[in-house]
Amino acid sequence: MNEQTGYLLVVEDIPNILNLIDTTLKFKGYRVITARNGEEALVAIEKEHPAIVITDILMPRMDGFSLVHRLRLDPKTRNIPVVFLSATYVAPEDKTFAVLIGATRFLEKPIDIEQLMRTITELLTEEIPIATEPLKEFEFYDGYRKRLKIKLDQKITQIVRIERLLPTMSEEEKATFANSLLSAINERDEIRFQLDQVNERIEVNTKTEEKILRGDVES
Repeated sequence: MNEQTGYLLVVEDIPNILNLIDTTLKFKGYRVITARNGEEALVAIEKEHPAIVITDILMPRMDGFSLVHRLRLDPKTRNIPVVFLSATYVAPEDKTFAVLIGATRFLEKPIDIEQLMRTITELLTEEIPIATEPLKEFEFYDGYRKRLKIKLDQKITQIVRIERLLPTMSEEEKATFANSLLSAINERDEIRFQLDQVNERIEVNTKTEEKILRGDVES
């Protein structure tokens, strides 16, 4: 990859996945910068725009959905191609929402390295359509909240199921499922945090709209 092409920004909070992608891309000759969440990604992008952003969706602090929305709101970053990677948001409705907010490609985890490399090559060599106007704030947060609520319910169900099964398992099985339980609990907590943030944002936007309708502030 030459200087004109730019670098690849990989955004992933799970260390072994981040290291896998980082090592593979560097071995293939790409210049790579990594970030562990959307906030770190925005800092990197502010310094130098990447050729492509490759990002997980479920991450702490700022997840992939919020990251893409922020990129599409800014005319300077609106046309940066974004590849979503996810093991959690893989339902058809999740993928539809991803495209709606401006994701360029969507790949499911576990990562197929050959598929990822083909996708990168396509995005670097093909002409990418100019991004459409970003969703309005309420449309984004309303759709985002629906996705979070569904995933939270799924995680809670998964946790309850594992907790019921644990007492019936052998010690060897318990070790494996205990790790799965811990992972599910962490993901549940992160989704709850994101949902709380979205609810707060929607409440602020709603109050602002109400003030505008009453004439308390200028529109």
